[in-house]
Amino acid sequence: MKRIIGLDLGDKTIGVALSDPLLLTAQGLKTIKRIGLKKDFAQIRQIIEEYDVCEVVIGIPKNMNNTIGPQGEKVLKFIEKFQKEFKLKVNLEDERLTTVVAERMLIEGDVRRSKRKKIIDKVAATFILQSYLDRRKKGGDETEKQDRTF
Repeated sequence: MKRIIGLDLGDKTIGVALSDPLLLTAQGLKTIKRIGLKKDFAQIRQIIEEYDVCEVVIGIPKNMNNTIGPQGEKVLKFIEKFQKEFKLKVNLEDERLTTVVAERMLIEGDVRRSKRKKIIDKVAATFILQSYLDRRKKGGDETEKQDRTF
């Protein structure tokens, strides 16, 4: 069965989440330490092949006024290169406040700061993917209006 991965792109790491085969729930998979685009893509390719991934959801950082700033532009450039490398449908999911929510959840779970740093991006990717899966379950029209598909 096909799955969807969620990516939370940062300058130093990429958080990766994976859907279950029924496309209902997202689970944090790993955090990729960014080394260079070629090596980053090699790690992503391994995940895509291992889990039979059919689609990707990438968090797009927006400003609170809904505009795309410098970090959002970096994500868009990454997506351009990603699509040349992989022939998968790419959906953008608004990731405003996902890292804040992830951090708050980890603090409430009494996770130590050193441990939080290692898993925050994976948890944020899980929130990004779960948001997409939840909207997808509610209905195609609503999802299509909010998705920015490449």
